[in-house]
Amino acid sequence: MSRFGIDRTLLPAVVALVLTLVLFESTGLDLAIQDRLYDFSAHRWLIDAHAVVPRAVFYTGPKALLIVLGMTLLLLILGPQSWRIRLRIPDPARKNLLVAFLTLGTVPAFVGGLKAVTNVFCPSEIRAYGGDEPYVRVLERYPANNRPAQRGRCFPAGHASGGFALLGLVGLSRTRRSRALLTLLGLGSGTFMGAYQMAKGAHFLSHTVVTALIAWIFFLLWRRILSVSPPTAITQKQP
Repeated sequence: MSRFGIDRTLLPAVVALVLTLVLFESTGLDLAIQDRLYDFSAHRWLIDAHAVVPRAVFYTGPKALLIVLGMTLLLLILGPQSWRIRLRIPDPARKNLLVAFLTLGTVPAFVGGLKAVTNVFCPSEIRAYGGDEPYVRVLERYPANNRPAQRGRCFPAGHASGGFALLGLVGLSRTRRSRALLTLLGLGSGTFMGAYQMAKGAHFLSHTVVTALIAWIFFLLWRRILSVSPPTAITQKQP
């Protein structure tokens, strides 16, 4: 897929986002999947939210790695050209580094902003799974006689947004193989982090899927805003 091929996926991604919302808003798919992750007889989730090892592997560890990656990208962007030459990153590709950095930073920020206004509760907070709040989908209103005392902050998936934001690295690829690997890295990381949240009752599947599409859309928007060029390999050391 060429640079232009990647950019042409913007409209399909937006359409996919709309269709995803329609699918989950019109079906009980979220609840059907979450039912399999909750033990109704024992009143507990597949993964204990307070378990130390899973939290370190799926939550704290990935967050730390993303922070380190963000700092590394910033250093490569602001550092001398010699650093990029050693890593075989041509100087014109600095825009691609900037796209990756901005995607990594803005996707979690945007998702966090959405969480503050969508007023959706996590699975563990709704009555079906032992919580106190009614189950209401993203585009539904709470019943007049059953409004929660506080706003929900669970849609989209905030934790998984950092993993899916790694899709911003796809712009650094120079071959189809590396492009495929970086795409799998972004999708795999987000899914890895999102699955943990689902297994402990922190998110529905729709929250994670929507976050993945938002991350891809942001990556493509930053490419357009910055008018990036596809990276090319360095053939000789520059003076």
